[in-house]
Amino acid sequence: MIFRQLFDAQSSTYTYLLGCAQSGDAVLIDPVFEQHERDLALIRELGLKVRYVLDTHVHADHVTAAWLMQKKIGAEIVLSRNAKAAGVDIEVDHGDVLAFGNCSLSVRATPGHTAGCVSYVSNSNSLAFTGDCLLIRGAGRTDFQGGSAEQMYRSIRDQIFTLPEDCLVYPAHDYAGRTVSTVAEEKRFNPRIGGDAPLEDFAGFMDNLALPHPRLLDIAVPANLKCGRPANDELPAEPDWGPITTTFAGVPEIRPDWVARNAGELCLLDVRSPEEFSGQLGHIGGAELIPLNELRERIDEVCQERPVVTICQSGKRSAMAVKILTNAGRTKVANLPGGMLLWHRLSFPVEGASD
Repeated sequence: MIFRQLFDAQSSTYTYLLGCAQSGDAVLIDPVFEQHERDLALIRELGLKVRYVLDTHVHADHVTAAWLMQKKIGAEIVLSRNAKAAGVDIEVDHGDVLAFGNCSLSVRATPGHTAGCVSYVSNSNSLAFTGDCLLIRGAGRTDFQGGSAEQMYRSIRDQIFTLPEDCLVYPAHDYAGRTVSTVAEEKRFNPRIGGDAPLEDFAGFMDNLALPHPRLLDIAVPANLKCGRPANDELPAEPDWGPITTTFAGVPEIRPDWVARNAGELCLLDVRSPEEFSGQLGHIGGAELIPLNELRERIDEVCQERPVVTICQSGKRSAMAVKILTNAGRTKVANLPGGMLLWHRLSFPVEGASD
């Protein structure tokens, strides 16, 4: 199975991408609205087709990207029937199974944090995505959204602690940088419910957390009851000057064929050395030369009236040039992936090439 754990620092949320290595079918668990470009880039780079986007519950600390993923890549939205949210494609109940290629996840109802919490368990019982039910050395709060310490106690004991001891536990959040635990670890060391903790001790612990309400509660819950669908159905703004694709590394890129057709409306910034600029590969007609090691000092020389496309031999130095320009406040900037090497392979015209 292809497996990636992703993190949103603002809400301390983990998003999980699981894919079948044979078919490329995949699922995305607990995506964050503001991280949708990152997630889409990884999905694209790994060549996956996301069949389902799953939320473990109606989150109160961030807005889900479920609706966005439905619109962008056609993924079906999956949420517990007990969440009573609008816009859900597949409302799941305890015992349901979601298949993607040769892999699958079974649904276990684990209410307590909210009435609609579920955990997703891999078909091998080796991975458990526990949402805000069982956390690493903790458990999700139970003081709002229909939460119940008694329900959570039963959920953890009956649905998670009955999994194999070596089953890996992946929660929806961690606020201390911990990434994974196991059922055995939590059964032994969890300070809230581990060991022989009775319901009375667990409930007493949970009822006295005295946590402030999540900062985005009044925004996140109403939005997530619509699967993250904005009121006006407006998709996030995209660059309006060209077909930009952002990589998982965060570098905006633009296709060389589009650059070749629109070169006259762009600032082509070559960041190689002067010797390379007039060397074997030559340069693109109309390109201006500012070597990368001089760019910070000469940044005011870069045209501000037109979008900038950065160029080097293979697209690596020019990716750094994009970072330098964006850090300086330039917004219409993209890298030419593959650089002059790919430009030559595509037989686009060059100037100044030496024999």
